[in-house]
Amino acid sequence: MTVPGWSAAWDGGAPPVIVGNAAEFNGQFGRGVRGPDHYSCLAAFCAARPAMVLLPMPVEGWWIEHVGAVLGWADVEVHSGLAADARMCAAVGARPDLLRRIAAGRSRVLPWGWTAESAAIAPGARHALRAVRRYESKRHAHALFGALADAHPRVAVPAQHPLGSPRALARELEGGRRVVLKREYGVGGEGTLIVSGDTPGLRPLLRRWARDGALVEEYAEGSRTHRDVTFDAVVAADGWVHPVGAGLMHVDGTAYRGVTVGPGVLPGDLADAAAGFGAAVGRALAADGYRGWFDVDFVATASGRLAPTEINLRLTGPAAAFHIQATLDRRLGGRHVVRTADRLPLGARLPAAALREHVAELVRRCRNRGGTLLVTIPTAAFDPAPYLAVAIAARTAEAVEPGHRWSVSSRAATAPRTTRTKATATRPPRPAATAPCLPTALAGRGGSGSAARSTAPAPVRGNAAMGTTACGSDPDGRPAPARNARICSGVTSSVST
Repeated sequence: MTVPGWSAAWDGGAPPVIVGNAAEFNGQFGRGVRGPDHYSCLAAFCAARPAMVLLPMPVEGWWIEHVGAVLGWADVEVHSGLAADARMCAAVGARPDLLRRIAAGRSRVLPWGWTAESAAIAPGARHALRAVRRYESKRHAHALFGALADAHPRVAVPAQHPLGSPRALARELEGGRRVVLKREYGVGGEGTLIVSGDTPGLRPLLRRWARDGALVEEYAEGSRTHRDVTFDAVVAADGWVHPVGAGLMHVDGTAYRGVTVGPGVLPGDLADAAAGFGAAVGRALAADGYRGWFDVDFVATASGRLAPTEINLRLTGPAAAFHIQATLDRRLGGRHVVRTADRLPLGARLPAAALREHVAELVRRCRNRGGTLLVTIPTAAFDPAPYLAVAIAARTAEAVEPGHRWSVSSRAATAPRTTRTKATATRPPRPAATAPCLPTALAGRGGSGSAARSTAPAPVRGNAAMGTTACGSDPDGRPAPARNARICSGVTSSVST
């Protein structure tokens, strides 16, 4: 199976340099850059095969081996631990050695999202950055939706207006009506809130949001089965729009928690309607100078119409899912359904060795049930509220949709928050074997009509290791212990301190 056209449009048909700067991208919209940036680990998956991956957080050798084994990657250079404060592009720009390696490879440099800082290492972003700042605005995106909707009868744009008088809005909500409050540049789950007359402390809350210049958007009552829909595409260097696909997002309240992509996930007519409108949005973005990855998010209503809610002009959580799906299709043949879960509580903080053992057990359980499990965010396992992110692939949508909740937490619900790592320490609890193959609840289908990508900042775990490891060759992706070796299967890694 060949590389899909959208993949070649994204990376130019050659292995690119991937820069994980998710928090830096979010921070340019007024809230400041905040680390640590775990979510940028997802950038590593966003290429058919990267030449080099640059990550803000330190990653362990076992994870690089695990990813390389599952996806069949070789000769991928990984530099991690570059920016504990999440200011990735500045950190890379201050490293002449990295800049020389990037220039020597002549690869396309693809950040998670365009920023003023990314222009120093990824030339050509100036026009794209203007479009980012315009259409990441919920107000401007809504205006574009309204301008395009007449040509798309399945699309119904929710009404939107500035939050004027908090008192007047509070009176309107007394009858049980719900609305969505949106900050113009809300990101990371912080800029969207569903309110009604029953919301505690409603009037002071509305006053605070009014001071921030919030928008009020009509609440779209979603379908019970296919509520939160996303469409992803790429605007190529020549301005041509290449559709990637539509997926079903899993949203908890207003926070994005994962996606399912692949054949049979969405009804065909719903996916076609999302693709038709999303491609029209892409053509408008291209005309305004944007180049790169984008998505359009929708709420699918019970009547079968689509309410567009926002545009994301950057890589996204679904982008990682689509790339993983395409890689497995190409490597293993046939078609795969991929489901991601971006925040799965572990129940106990796990140091590297315990996490490696935990993941090996999850991989084994999943393999025994005909699935493939891939850890996508390994860096938050030692946070105060530790979690893991994963993708699971199988041949059917049913195989990744268990009838009950999945859990990756440790066996004892009362497990200690901190696990000591000295030789005399108590061994951390083994993961419970209660799940079909994955961690925690994957389906949170309540939602706002505006799915926010969550980065969940938390304190960083220090890593003073320095060395080179390589990708293992185990075809089922079982992570092997990290080892200090320069040659294995060709994936090299350096960890900066």
